[in-house]
Amino acid sequence: MTSAPEPAAARATLQPAGDALDVALAGDWRLAGVQPSWIDLTAGVVLPARVRVTAEAVGTWDSALLLFLAEIAAWCRARSIPYDTSALSERMRVLFEQLEAASAANPALAPHAENFLVTVGNATRHVVGTARASVSFVGEASLAFGQLLRRPRKFRWKDCLDQMQQVGAMALPIVSLISFLIGLTLAYQAAVELRQFGADIYVADLVGLSIVREMGPMMTAVILAGRTGAAFAATIGNMRANEEIDALQTLGISPVSFLALPRLVALGVMMPLLALYANAVGIIGGMIVASGILQIPPSAYWIETKSIVDLHDVTTGLIKATTFGLLIGLAGCLCGLRADRSAAGVGRAATSAVVTSVLLIIVADSLFAIIFNLLHV
Repeated sequence: MTSAPEPAAARATLQPAGDALDVALAGDWRLAGVQPSWIDLTAGVVLPARVRVTAEAVGTWDSALLLFLAEIAAWCRARSIPYDTSALSERMRVLFEQLEAASAANPALAPHAENFLVTVGNATRHVVGTARASVSFVGEASLAFGQLLRRPRKFRWKDCLDQMQQVGAMALPIVSLISFLIGLTLAYQAAVELRQFGADIYVADLVGLSIVREMGPMMTAVILAGRTGAAFAATIGNMRANEEIDALQTLGISPVSFLALPRLVALGVMMPLLALYANAVGIIGGMIVASGILQIPPSAYWIETKSIVDLHDVTTGLIKATTFGLLIGLAGCLCGLRADRSAAGVGRAATSAVVTSVLLIIVADSLFAIIFNLLHV
């Protein structure tokens, strides 16, 4: 049994002929094969007055040959050198001319820079559109929550409980680690300064108030912004890319009530519980440092903590935690519902959800600081 002959490799030979440059094509030109590079062939070649192309030794060929001819034509046009393809077969010339005509009919857009006014106008329109969508989403979420209070039986409790597990129980390991390290760091930094004045016991005051009023809710919210907010945006954005949200709207089901509300309720319920847990773990971290470095007994540390931290401080932290949780849910769901219908759009939505959540958390915490100061809370 004779085997089929192997295809000849595509090749192009350059031969100077007076002031012209003859390009002889040979071999089999296939897209699946290896073709020579015109740029590599002409490296160091003296620019000719004209270029002639022949293809007498070409065997089988496809679009690879036409693309090589287009590369030669583009090189000649860039240098104002005439090129001659009359020696090619009629079919090659016809297909090459069609390729050239298609390229001329769809020229590449020249890059241009926007002026300052256009840039400002586009940015303003984007901000206004985002603000309008945010207000609309908050309004729809508020109406959906009102319907939940009036008709709790129609709420998707199973999905809400699943989200509570993902938001709360599954986040306990990372919340434990971060909270413990935050308490440890605060206690160590305070111990270095306070022991110079013999005020070692006040490490418990500093750690207790910092954790309960500020660091516990704040760090828990930042963790959930990166973990849960991005997950919400990615999940809903993927549903939008797969046209599942369009299907819900076609059936007359509100995506906000069906998808966003269970997630908002789950975050609003679990964030205060996670903040309480973070407070306890952070105080234990400070207690370990006080016991190891300052030789303060855990019982004395705990008594001092109870004397300075009261229910008023705990309530302040829980109010912050609940607000932070709702903001994270709103940002994650909104970015998911506004995601582009592509894989890249889902990634951008997840990134936007994290950035927006952290920004809203910082702004809300600043407003809480001002309000609590004015109210002497």
